[in-house]
Amino acid sequence: MSNSPNTPGIAKARLPVAAYGNNFSDVQPVFDTHEARVAADRCYFCHDAPCMTACPTSIDIPLFIRQISTGTPDAAAKTIFAQNIMGGMCARVCPTEQLCEEACVRETAEGKPVEIGRLQRFATDTLMAKGVHPFTRAKATGKKVAVVGAGPAGLSCAHRLALHGHDVVVFDRRAKAGGLNEYGIATYKAVDDFAQQEVAWLLKIGGITVKTGVELGRDISLAALEADYDAVFLGIGLAGVNALRAAGEDLEGVRNAVDFISELRQSADKSALPIGRDVVVIGGGMTAVDAAVQSKLLGAQSVTMVYRRGKEKMSASEYEQDHATQSGVRIIYGAAPVRVLGSTAVEGVEFAYTTEGAGELELGERFVLKADQVFKAIGQTLVAAPIAQDGAKLVKQAGRVWAGGDCAAGGEDLTVTAVAEGRDDAEAIHAALTA
Repeated sequence: MSNSPNTPGIAKARLPVAAYGNNFSDVQPVFDTHEARVAADRCYFCHDAPCMTACPTSIDIPLFIRQISTGTPDAAAKTIFAQNIMGGMCARVCPTEQLCEEACVRETAEGKPVEIGRLQRFATDTLMAKGVHPFTRAKATGKKVAVVGAGPAGLSCAHRLALHGHDVVVFDRRAKAGGLNEYGIATYKAVDDFAQQEVAWLLKIGGITVKTGVELGRDISLAALEADYDAVFLGIGLAGVNALRAAGEDLEGVRNAVDFISELRQSADKSALPIGRDVVVIGGGMTAVDAAVQSKLLGAQSVTMVYRRGKEKMSASEYEQDHATQSGVRIIYGAAPVRVLGSTAVEGVEFAYTTEGAGELELGERFVLKADQVFKAIGQTLVAAPIAQDGAKLVKQAGRVWAGGDCAAGGEDLTVTAVAEGRDDAEAIHAALTA
């Protein structure tokens, strides 16, 4: 008997084979040339554009949209890439509804912003499809820089350093470069192996060597890198996951949402990935939404996402929350996990409703959600601290070592922010090397 959404426990192939291809197809409609020019014509091309101010990478948004409207998408792409070399992925995953599009004057006046994200994707995809790299590397400086971490921060830093003529070696502990772009986002947001396409395209600048399967502290040391290179950039991300600190979280069927998303991203056959009938996702960020939605797409009968505070405190955007509910995910606000129930495998999760107190959340009435699989998406933490820390994260600079992206103090845990920090740190490194 074949499996279905009703099959109890954690099971593979809950859906017809054809359903998986449809479920994990591109979630974002792609503009054709005519649609892009029509959408671009809605822009007021503001001189003092609030959308540009809201962009962490400070892309000249009015300029690139005007370039699309005049039929020069390649020029638009170069405008984008000059500030954000990973503008293709950011166009797919950036929470534009909270950043540039929220600041758009059309949004303020009409409640319907210029579709900046889709326009950015149109421009960047147009140029990348031609296999063209828009920048030329400067004359070699003879300086060598080590970049640890091939995620958005590390790759952005490496590209900008290579552009300035420095030789860069990028080390990453995983089998593929890309970091969260490759392992940490919903499959339907970046289809057709786009993360690897982007890495290959970025490397066309030249002067960058990528070494995968190399881990800091295991295969290489920071001291050795400092001795062998003129500067070091750490973009190691946040490899750890916060604990629930609730009894029973070690039961079979409880796992980290990031591991689930990574496994799904690397799975060629989505039907082979087992999923529970009743899935509970604990957390309120983008990772929680991605895990919840994809659980539903894999065929889970019931998926419930539980966040300990109110809807307004949720870090996932309202757009993402709406996407989750439209996908069949139930969201419960204001409830915290108390314990995971079961003998050897998870059978349910006990929660307590919360209220905002003077300090910590106050726990009230309790309830139980049935579950045969639980995903923890309650934040990630720094695993190693190769340089001094500023609170829970690394300091931005220590001698000839810089740190950027999710692992470094300051900023938000967003792909676009990581790209901006990698770019800006590269400029700082370049200034130090050429002083």
